[in-house]
Amino acid sequence: MDAREAALRQAHGHAVRWLASLDDRRVPARASVDEIVRALGRELPDAPSAPADVVDLLASACEPGLTAFPCGRFYGFVVGGTEPAALAADWLVSAWDQNSVMRAASPAYAAVEEVAGAWLLDLLGLPGDSAVGFTTGATMANFTCLAAARDAELRRAGWNAARDGLTGGPAVRVLAGEDRHMAVDLALRYLGLGRPELVTADGQGRIDPAALRQALAAGEGGPTIVVLQAGDIHSGAFDPFAEAVGAAREAGAWVHVDGAFGLWAAASPRYAHLTAGCADADSWATDAHKTLNVPYDCGLALVRDPSAVRAAMGLRGDYLIHDEQGDPVDKVPELSRRGRAFTVWAALRSLGRSGVGDLVDRLCRHATAFAAGLAATDGATVLNDVVFTQVCAGFGDDDRTDRVLARLLDDGTAWISGSTWHGRRVMRISVSNWSTTDADVTRSLTAIRRASAGA
Repeated sequence: MDAREAALRQAHGHAVRWLASLDDRRVPARASVDEIVRALGRELPDAPSAPADVVDLLASACEPGLTAFPCGRFYGFVVGGTEPAALAADWLVSAWDQNSVMRAASPAYAAVEEVAGAWLLDLLGLPGDSAVGFTTGATMANFTCLAAARDAELRRAGWNAARDGLTGGPAVRVLAGEDRHMAVDLALRYLGLGRPELVTADGQGRIDPAALRQALAAGEGGPTIVVLQAGDIHSGAFDPFAEAVGAAREAGAWVHVDGAFGLWAAASPRYAHLTAGCADADSWATDAHKTLNVPYDCGLALVRDPSAVRAAMGLRGDYLIHDEQGDPVDKVPELSRRGRAFTVWAALRSLGRSGVGDLVDRLCRHATAFAAGLAATDGATVLNDVVFTQVCAGFGDDDRTDRVLARLLDDGTAWISGSTWHGRRVMRISVSNWSTTDADVTRSLTAIRRASAGA
């Protein structure tokens, strides 16, 4: 057995044991950063080490400090686990080590990206000739789409941002709901556009179409982007797309949808109504690691006009081999990157159309069960309309809510994090993992009740 095979066998053994431990282990990590640093060793060794020994040390030192994100009882953030076919495909991604930039360099990757992209557009009910770029996550997917929007809107105003930059050009207005996700603001900051103009939203975070129309009319025209959302991070609510997109269209604005986890509602016949009118937008961002449950990292930037994203993201280099049909690099900010489409293809091929719909339905069913269980818990109040996968609850005043959260993490059965919503502390439950079962929900609710009773 050579050194590479020995290292891979060691890694496989540790991975299988880690996955087998998820049902019974505490969800929070057991060790601190300092403890893990000591186990790894602070000093770089002078001499080489056998690869298998390195893998063994890494896994053994880190295991106590791992949070059980992939288990069915992690609800702290909107992060999925890893669907089995996607996990296995990700191991191949590392082994194959493909350059995912050019069609000529890796026909295999380009083919898989083409197929997976077409499947995604079909599954999500989006225009079939849209561009699909595979980014690091939803933040960079928003960045990519908004870059295409910015440059396209400036071109319409007679300004070439790619050649002349932003200085001296027309101002680009960006309007977004009060409850948009912070990743939108971050992407706009990266793009030199600053904070968006905020539009009134209702108590669930849905943008007010009348207020949007009024805000658009109050402007002086010119380059304008409207950002909508599919899935509020606290309530799970969806903007009223038909009305909001209509208002934006009347003003001649580009419409972008941040659908990090909620865009996948379109894949479920039961929940697709939440995205009615969404397909009429100009661009959409989502994250396959969330509702689709592929491994980190895998965002998706979808743009109706492929030429717009190519103009914003594409590049030319004398040493690159450009294909007339276009290359994967034309749609994303990075050159060096993982072959993300391999894992998306594997998840979609494994689940099929009905399987993705069933996955969405199951996550929503668990969220509804959490809401019902919390409503029956003394001292707990469900604060949002549970329309998708998010549940927010309070336990009296802010101090008591924080005590419940702290006791719940100490208990270790589940990981549920806190947040501040509408000025009050809340327990925010995000149901995102394919492996969550009815039993996981029951165990987690029992742990919540223990924490509440002792707080």
